[in-house]
Amino acid sequence: MNKRNLNIFSFFSGAGFLDLGFEKEGFHIDYVNEFNESFLNAYKYSRKQMNIKEPKFGYFCGDINELLRGKKKVQFLQNMAKSRQNGLVGFIGGPPCPDFSVAGKNKGITGQNGRLTSTYKRIILTYEPDFFVFENVKGLWATKKHREEYKKLKRAFSRKGYVYTDKLVNSLEYGVPQDRERIILFAVKSNLVNDEKKEARKILKANFNWGNKSEYSLERVKANKWPDTSPFSVDSSLEKPNSIIEKLTVEYWFQKNDVYNHYNSNDFFKPKSMDRFNTIFEGDVSRKSFKRLHRWRYSPTAAYGNNEVHLHPYKARRISVSEALAIQSLPKEFKIPKTLSKSEMFKTIGNGVPYLLSKGLAREIKKFININI
Repeated sequence: MNKRNLNIFSFFSGAGFLDLGFEKEGFHIDYVNEFNESFLNAYKYSRKQMNIKEPKFGYFCGDINELLRGKKKVQFLQNMAKSRQNGLVGFIGGPPCPDFSVAGKNKGITGQNGRLTSTYKRIILTYEPDFFVFENVKGLWATKKHREEYKKLKRAFSRKGYVYTDKLVNSLEYGVPQDRERIILFAVKSNLVNDEKKEARKILKANFNWGNKSEYSLERVKANKWPDTSPFSVDSSLEKPNSIIEKLTVEYWFQKNDVYNHYNSNDFFKPKSMDRFNTIFEGDVSRKSFKRLHRWRYSPTAAYGNNEVHLHPYKARRISVSEALAIQSLPKEFKIPKTLSKSEMFKTIGNGVPYLLSKGLAREIKKFININI
């Protein structure tokens, strides 16, 4: 087993949920790029609270396209060279994805956010990291129009000397209390694995697992008899069914993260009228808006925007920031600064990769590299 430093350059970092999973598995975050200043402030704040050291080459708050030209390009190349002196360099990132989302704009690669996927591709092809992770929404895989663009993307990586493996994963498979599907592509330079590209591809396919846990296999999860809906009542009691996996429930994570005593426990939207909040059954997630979580079930995808946040199972309000962080499986010490507006808080949470998913993925990447490179 050949162990070495694994150094990460992070893009579209948001508040850093994906990065945190890699950090906790022993990767070094050397460089962070995020366009939204508020999200980057949340990234910095959370690391400070968790006593995690700052990236070796700091933070760049700006357009990723700037890294492809001028002084930024020269500096970036120098930083990569320094990182390679003591290990391998990997890129990780999930370009903003509403243009590929079935429920979003669906404009594809030509949309404003879709073009950022092309830019991330150019960053990879220009700087040629030793390995990289590309994360995006299910629509990039499931929609015919977008799938063609995704195939072009992969062909470009292959021509540049990468071998890759990709999969549509569900965060439930990693112990996250959330039904959230994402495309994950992991690629590595073929010559690091084997001199013969075909052999390198075989080695990757045969030896790379996805870090998901057998006890949370989708087949097992879906086979459980999960509760449907229950009449809503403020601060009601509801017995836990025996036919569920408790560790995948909203209530388990609320208790695990002590959400009512968390720094962000009082950060939630307060509507003028509460009437509608009292009429929706616990567990009724059938409508587009006003989905009420069930305490003894996992959450639908945490896609929050325009103040549209899931309703609390047994309180007449929307969930709080601390509860949303729990649904994203963040450790309870993770905090969002009060300097962000509530809309910004929930948006950066909803945009993030669930922590346990990223941690499981990072663990498997590290294992593969240490054994096969």
